[in-house]
Amino acid sequence: MEPKELSERKKQILKAVVDAHIEGGEPVGSKAVLQTGQLGCSSATVRNEMAELEEMGYLEQPHASAGRVPSELGYRFYVNSLLEHYAMTAGEIAQINHLLRVKMGELDQILTAASNLASSLTNYTGFAVRPKLGSVTVTKFEGIYLESDHFILVAVLSTGSVKTKHINPNLPVTQETVARLTETLNRYLPGLTADRITLSTIMEMENDLRENAAVAGQTVKVIYELLREADEGEMKVSGINHLLQYPEYSDRGQFQELLGALEKKEDILDLVSRSQASDDINVLIGSESRVEVMNNSALVFKPIVKDGKTLGAIGVLGPRRMDYAKVLATLQGLSGNIEDIIRSKQTSESEGESPDE
Repeated sequence: MEPKELSERKKQILKAVVDAHIEGGEPVGSKAVLQTGQLGCSSATVRNEMAELEEMGYLEQPHASAGRVPSELGYRFYVNSLLEHYAMTAGEIAQINHLLRVKMGELDQILTAASNLASSLTNYTGFAVRPKLGSVTVTKFEGIYLESDHFILVAVLSTGSVKTKHINPNLPVTQETVARLTETLNRYLPGLTADRITLSTIMEMENDLRENAAVAGQTVKVIYELLREADEGEMKVSGINHLLQYPEYSDRGQFQELLGALEKKEDILDLVSRSQASDDINVLIGSESRVEVMNNSALVFKPIVKDGKTLGAIGVLGPRRMDYAKVLATLQGLSGNIEDIIRSKQTSESEGESPDE
């Protein structure tokens, strides 16, 4: 059943309740709502409106007291319709802009740094995700000769990440061997996902390389594992300790279950992976995440999308009464900086600079 349209006064009251509950964490009564000074009506009117908002499902009364708290529906309406723009401080903007001045080679490093900053700026738990893709390919290989028994293989992935692997083929290699191998890899493998690297392709490469065929076979095995790892997705979490300051996580058993979900990672990886190709900020409140242990939490994340592909995501996890305005502004600012870094790296590579190791 669709919720009834709210009057302007009900919207003001609901917003006042949510704002007060986010700030204080306690049930909000009519007196606190009136103290906002924006309603111009009696305490009795506010009480009646709050009672109607409760009947409509936007507010809940957790105890026998007169105070009420927002329901999941109330938070959803607040995020969709009542949220005001958060003006970031000069200090917060400076910290976000600092990302641009930090030289980092891989997207994973950039996302992890961004999630750490999201956690410290919002005082919630931050996370960085490289989603399950199933379509990662290599766009370019570069071989770097080191010594007669090993060399470095640099692989630029379609996600924007750069992976570096030490290859120890257990047989002598020369600079010419590495150069021929690199040329052959760049001829056969770019654009192929892990499951499309067939035995037939490997045999063709080995035939081209002749006496260096054994080096090719071992190198392709490393490339295959690299692509499979990239496809599986990864999540890094920071600032879990921030959650302990919120009474919503005072139940030790429930908190342990939440930690288990974060350590397992699969549920959040699935949520982010389903958002592929959309660069909108996702706000999942309580049961909207479909992860039972997060029913008392909110999960907010911003995918980083390039050319229609989700390269990764940064986000925060906190109580349902999180400061949504600040969280959304923080993630928007961070994602903008990450996109600038990606564009800058692309420009550098197109001008002939070597990828970072």
